[in-house]
Amino acid sequence: MRGRTQVLRKHGPALSALVLLGTVSPLVLPGGPPAAAASVAGVKQTAECQGDWLPATPTSSEIMDGKLSFLDFPAVSVGKDVNWRMDPYRNRSWQMVFQSLRWMGRLVADYETTGNGEYLKRAVEIAEDWVADNPYGGRGTAKYAWAEHPVALRAPALVCLSRHVKGSWLTRSLAQHAKLLADPSKYEAGHNHGFDQDIGLLRIGCRYGNKGWKDLALRRMVRSAKLDIDSEGALMEQAPRYAIYVHERLRVAMDTIDYCGLKAPSTLTRRWKNLTGHIAAATMPNGYLVPIGDGGADVQPTGFDHGKKTVEVFKAGYVFGRTAWDDPQSAYYSIRFGPGQKFHGHEDHLGVTYYAQGRSILTEAGFHSYEGTPYRRWTLTPEAHNVPVMVGRKFRGHTASPLTRRSIGKDRQSFTLTDLAYGVRRTRSVLVNHHDDLMAVLDTGDGKLRNLWHFDPALKVVSAERGRIVVADGDWRATLVQLAIPSCRPIGGQRVVSGQTSPYQGWISPSYMKKVPAPAVVSPASGALLTVIVPGTDKPNVTCSGRTVAVQTSGGSVTLRVGASGTLS
Repeated sequence: MRGRTQVLRKHGPALSALVLLGTVSPLVLPGGPPAAAASVAGVKQTAECQGDWLPATPTSSEIMDGKLSFLDFPAVSVGKDVNWRMDPYRNRSWQMVFQSLRWMGRLVADYETTGNGEYLKRAVEIAEDWVADNPYGGRGTAKYAWAEHPVALRAPALVCLSRHVKGSWLTRSLAQHAKLLADPSKYEAGHNHGFDQDIGLLRIGCRYGNKGWKDLALRRMVRSAKLDIDSEGALMEQAPRYAIYVHERLRVAMDTIDYCGLKAPSTLTRRWKNLTGHIAAATMPNGYLVPIGDGGADVQPTGFDHGKKTVEVFKAGYVFGRTAWDDPQSAYYSIRFGPGQKFHGHEDHLGVTYYAQGRSILTEAGFHSYEGTPYRRWTLTPEAHNVPVMVGRKFRGHTASPLTRRSIGKDRQSFTLTDLAYGVRRTRSVLVNHHDDLMAVLDTGDGKLRNLWHFDPALKVVSAERGRIVVADGDWRATLVQLAIPSCRPIGGQRVVSGQTSPYQGWISPSYMKKVPAPAVVSPASGALLTVIVPGTDKPNVTCSGRTVAVQTSGGSVTLRVGASGTLS
């Protein structure tokens, strides 16, 4: 902990006012007693501190004991004099939460609701120590202290503290935060971080009546909403989990706009509300979010109303379909296409997932962490998804994949997608039949290809022969059948991989920083492959007559046609 007078010299008096947006903006706190004289009884609850914008963990009692637990990592002892350069788990996300000081804000919020003056006293110690030890641009400043996202998340916590504490150290720090949050070169437009930056700047602007900051925050927020949430309500960050985060953050923004006495722009309100339908569509019948992009398999959205459509196609690059709403036994599938990979997306184009008969069948490797490990890098690749891969061709990342055909009926849907992600054409046609559950996938391309199929970890491979892979969950069975096209003959030679590390294959991440072995099927190379997934049976009878394929499912017979142009109907 550095001496306070040293910090005051380093900051200097100039930071008590910022020349911003053509105006001089001094930060002057209203008068009030210092923290030590705060009354335990009758503490006023403030809009800046209340609400559910603060994380629930660590709790105030844990913080008072010097224990910090973030992101399900074991608690870390920080003591009274916090070492702000500590990085016990070498984890970027842990560092971000630590430097955000939102956990300090929890103490202030709980001080308001309990009247426990010790909470406020400790909050002041933590915040003042952070300011002292982390001057902007200082040699000893923690590496991640002034990164754009911690700055954005820390600003509201410091604003909350300012409702009960006055001090030049705090006003100068908030001035520095506002300056950085208003800096266009540091703004993350069209991204969830941008919304957090706008919330932080708006809260500082409202706290000190700075119209320039308030106007800038609202103007940018509308622009980011247009960039990040399309007119159909789909989030453009390519991970449905982040749609939940953006929805929650925009709710905080709406609360902030309201207590600031401002009016929410209609475009912002509309795009925020439209996110609800996208989140509901991306939720599987078991209540969990489909693990697309940087989204864990353990995310359970609640409170998002759905419409009546059972099949929804979003131009942002998603097909979500189900047999029925509000039925855990409903079949469900997702298909990825659209703009090239960015932000929180993976290289998953042409990929599918499939859920049926109360079980996740085809899933994806999923989200592990943001750490730059070989495993994290693998989870981003096509090989970690249920996709076709062109043999002997180099993958070209960030390639767009258009949806070229769709046919949507009540009990059957089919879609065709294509791209040049390997420098040559690859095309996938997907057909899903409901009630008599079945998913059929036809892969073709300009050259030989193979495809990959990632089964849920709950499923175990019980047989693999003559082009058939049977998986089981207890007494329940499902079968993957592969046929060479156009001969329509069974094609053998599939490899079943689980828990391989060189190269990585056969892994699923069920939650943050966790991975478990799971069966992955790697097909043989072929000019065209028809893959049929049949839930509920280990003996589906598959027969061909010309281009017509008949499959006996657990519920009845399903007939499909293989088109000469590489489509299924």
